[in-house]
Amino acid sequence: MNKDEKTKTPTDRAAEALRLPLHVQAWLRRFTASLSTTGVLLATLFFAASLTPSLLPRTMGMQGVLSGVSLAAGYGIGVFARWLWQYMEMPLLPERAHRIGLIAAGTVCALAALLFLRRAAEWQNSVRLIMDLDPADTAHPYRVGLIAVLVFVVLLALARLFHLTYRLITRRLHFHIPRRVANVVGGAAAVFLFWTVFNGILFEWSLRAADSSFQQVDAIIEADIAQPEDPAVTGSAASLLEWEDLGRRGRAFIASGPTREEIAAFLEREAMRPVRVYVGLNSAETIEERAALALEELKRVGAFDRSTLVIMTPTGTGWVDPGAADTLEYLHAGDVASVAVQYSYLPSWLALLSESEYGVETARAVFNKIYGHWTRLPRDDRPELYLHGLSLGALNSDRAADIYDTIGDPFHGAMWSGPPFRASTWRAVTAMRRPDSPAWLPRFRDGRIVRFANQENVLDLPGERWGPMRVVFLQYASDPITFFEPQSLYRRPDWMRAPRGPDVSPDLRWYPVVTMLQLAVDMAAADTSPVGYGHVYAPWHYIGAWVAVTDPPDWTRAEIERLQAYFKERRRR
Repeated sequence: MNKDEKTKTPTDRAAEALRLPLHVQAWLRRFTASLSTTGVLLATLFFAASLTPSLLPRTMGMQGVLSGVSLAAGYGIGVFARWLWQYMEMPLLPERAHRIGLIAAGTVCALAALLFLRRAAEWQNSVRLIMDLDPADTAHPYRVGLIAVLVFVVLLALARLFHLTYRLITRRLHFHIPRRVANVVGGAAAVFLFWTVFNGILFEWSLRAADSSFQQVDAIIEADIAQPEDPAVTGSAASLLEWEDLGRRGRAFIASGPTREEIAAFLEREAMRPVRVYVGLNSAETIEERAALALEELKRVGAFDRSTLVIMTPTGTGWVDPGAADTLEYLHAGDVASVAVQYSYLPSWLALLSESEYGVETARAVFNKIYGHWTRLPRDDRPELYLHGLSLGALNSDRAADIYDTIGDPFHGAMWSGPPFRASTWRAVTAMRRPDSPAWLPRFRDGRIVRFANQENVLDLPGERWGPMRVVFLQYASDPITFFEPQSLYRRPDWMRAPRGPDVSPDLRWYPVVTMLQLAVDMAAADTSPVGYGHVYAPWHYIGAWVAVTDPPDWTRAEIERLQAYFKERRRR
C-alpha cells in the first residue's frame, strides 16, 4: 500500500468505489472534514434509536425521514455539548487519551447502529403482527440510510445557513455595540429573519396553496351522488340549504346513511328514516349565519321530534365519521337526528395549525343555537341531546359547551373518539385518574360521569351507576393523535409504563428526543393504520360506546354482538 492509499479516509474510498466525479469527491472530503466528531457519534446513536418501534408501523420513506431528522437532532446536541464544554473552559483529555476515547466511542456507536439496523425489520414486525398486517421481509437498510443522509444534509445546510446569517449580523454589530450585546442582538435578529421567511412567507404560501387545492376538492360533485328528491332531506329542492353548497363531505354525509328499509330489515321490526342535517362553508357567509341555518333546517325536517339529537362536530375537512353516525342510527331504529356544520376545507392538522380558533368558534355557535332552542322545549317532549366528535372534531366539541352555562339544564352526554392530546377535558380527567388504572385506559373516580373505552367494551363497571350525564372517550392505545406528548422529549410518558395497551409493541422503549420524533412521525401517518388501530376507529367499536352513552332501549347482548358482526362484514365487502 503506497503513502497516498494510507492517507485515504473511509469517505475517500467509498467515493472512489461509487466512481463519483472528482469535484463531488472533493466536496465530500470538505464536508466530512467539517463535521464535529462528537456530533457524529451522538447522531449515530440517535439514528440507531430511531429504528426502534413506536406506535405505528413505518414505511421505508417514513423511516428514512425519521432517521434523518434524528441524525440531525443528535448531531446538533453533540455540537452544542462540545461548545458548552469548551465555553465553560472544562479540562480536555490528553491527546493520546482523547484519540483512544474517540476510537472506543466510535466503535461502540458503529456497533450499536449495525445491531439496530439488523433488528429493524423484527421491530417493525412486532407492530405489524399486533395489527394483523403481513410481516415485512426487510427494513431496506441501504435505502433508509440514503434517505436519512439526504435529510440530514438538508437540515445541516439550513443550520449552517442560520449560523452564517448570525455571524454576518454580529460582525457588523461589533463595530457599534459591545461584543456580547451584539451576539445576543444578532442571535435574535437571525431567529426573527428565519421565522419570518419560513412562517411568514413559505408557510403562508403553502397554506394558501393547500386551502385553494382543498377548496377545489371540496367543490367536486360526484356523479354517483344525486341530489335528494325527498323534500324532508337536507339539500333537496325544498331545503333551506343548497345541494351544491354542502361541499363534498356534506353531500356524502347526507347521501351515505342507512335507509329506513335497511335498518328495518336488520332489526326485523319497524324503523324510521334517520334525519341528517349538514351546513357547508359556502352555505352562508358567517359562523353565526351557518349556525342559524343549522337550527332552522333541524326545525324544518322535524329533528326535535326525534328521541335522540346529536351535534356532530366534523374534522378539519368537514368529514363526519360514517361509522359513528351509522351505528347510532341502527341502535335507535332510525329515531335519530344528527347535525354537522363545516368550518374548514383543510385536513385536521393543517386546520389546527392555521385556524384552530375558527373551529372552536363554529362549534360554540352551533351548540349555543341548538342548545338554546332545546332548553325552551318542554322537558318531557324534547329529544335527548348528545355531542360527538372525532379527532379535531372531539377537541372542538369538547370546547363548545361551557359547563357553567349548562349545569342548570344539562345535555345528556358526549361520545368523543380519538381525542387529540390537547383536549382539555381529556387531559384533566386522565391526569386525575385512579392510580390503579393505566394512562391508556383510565378509571376516573367512580365512573358516574366519565368512562373510557378501547377495542374491548370495558364500559360496564360492576357496582357503578351512571350519573345524569354520560361522557365516553373512545381511544386506542396505539393512537398517536391522542398519546403524542411533547414532554416525551425528556421523560417517559405514563402510557409506556406496564401494563401496556394491547395494541402497543412490547419492544417499544423510551429514548430522549428520539421518542418524541417517532411519535411526531406517527401522528403524520395516523390515518394510514389498519381499521381498529391508530387513528382509524372501527364502526363496531363505536357500538359499545354509543350503548353506554345513549342507552338505546330493547337491546340484548346477543343483538349487540350481531350488530357488531354486521358492521364487520360490511367493512370486508
